[in-house]
Amino acid sequence: MTNFKLKKYQNETLNSLKTYLEQARFLGAKAAYEAHEKPGVVNRRAYDSLPAPLNSVPYMCLRLPTGGGKTLLSAHTVRIASESYLEREFPLVLWLVPSNTIRNQTLETLKTPGNPNYETLRTAFGGNFMVLDITDFTQIRPHDLSSKAVIVLGTVQTIKTEEANTDSRKVYAHNENLEPLFSKIPAVFLVHLIRSISSDVKFLPE
Repeated sequence: MTNFKLKKYQNETLNSLKTYLEQARFLGAKAAYEAHEKPGVVNRRAYDSLPAPLNSVPYMCLRLPTGGGKTLLSAHTVRIASESYLEREFPLVLWLVPSNTIRNQTLETLKTPGNPNYETLRTAFGGNFMVLDITDFTQIRPHDLSSKAVIVLGTVQTIKTEEANTDSRKVYAHNENLEPLFSKIPAVFLVHLIRSISSDVKFLPE
């Protein structure tokens, strides 16, 4: 198996995320942030939560230098979040990037055996993972969610309801093939989720 060794600052970044998520699971997102030690941080910012009803979900930004391996570290964070916060063997991940160009590039690296990003996910989940473009989300089946990590890649623009491009709105269209995926989710949660997607998506960072 190919080994892709991370640099010291990359490992420190991932360890910081892991510590925060572990604390957030028990203390809550805001309390964990305020209690989390950040060595070397001079201008510490106040915690900025997601809009309700997602304000209890951890929300953070990891700042890395140009060429710092952001996509590779993002691949590592899938396993970290799954174990440290979700406590799930196989997570469902919505991975958003700022442009279609980056989306296509990222998709290629996550689907190409031998690429560090692909190998990171393969190692993390024992090969039990699938990567989909957001336009192919209808390919997800209930058994996928219980047997593999599912990573859906899209752009921020894809989920913005105010976007003029009607293709972007296809992710909101009703599709009966997806109904089995939501059969065990409490209705009240779905109402909150739909309301958040339709009205609060504008709060996502540009």
